[in-house]
Amino acid sequence: MNTAFMSGFALGFSLILAIGAQNAFVLRQGVRREHVFWVCLTCAVSDALLIAAGVTGFGALANRWPMFETVMRYGGAAFLIAYGAMNLRSAWRGGEVLEATHGAARRLPITLTTLLALTWLNPHVYLDTVVLIGSVSAQYDDRLSFGIGAAVSSFVFFFSLGYGARLLAPTFARPRSWQLLDLVIGLVMWAIAVKLLLL
Repeated sequence: MNTAFMSGFALGFSLILAIGAQNAFVLRQGVRREHVFWVCLTCAVSDALLIAAGVTGFGALANRWPMFETVMRYGGAAFLIAYGAMNLRSAWRGGEVLEATHGAARRLPITLTTLLALTWLNPHVYLDTVVLIGSVSAQYDDRLSFGIGAAVSSFVFFFSLGYGARLLAPTFARPRSWQLLDLVIGLVMWAIAVKLLLL
């Protein structure tokens, strides 16, 4: 593996490692064992598309349209506030999510629609993938390898998170654990929304 690939992998992995709305959703789905493959694949492919856009120079184009960032910021904040409220309501009711895990799973289209909104309405994903990774890749002669490395890191991370989450299943056999997870996810969503609104 060349230096550009490893550098792209390291940068991509470090950027995606921080807990965020998307990661919290993947963790939740992994613990519930609900549509895990499709959730992980959707996240990884979305990242790969954004990274490809950044490496091929779309980041400069996005910077020329100032309204893009504003629209995405407020749209993303509104969605995160609503989604965070749903999780906090589940935490307040207690046991609701646990019951759902033993019943019928959410339909795949609904799950993926929610995930795509969490991903594509988040301005930070554009800053990390399109702008930051895109600009750093310009420092390498082999930009393609750099971009592939960053994209591969997304696949490794999301599939590890999604399928690794099932190791926590014994912990989440208790309703209180689900309440705590929903509480944390709801607060994370709201914290990110506030951060977006204060930019």
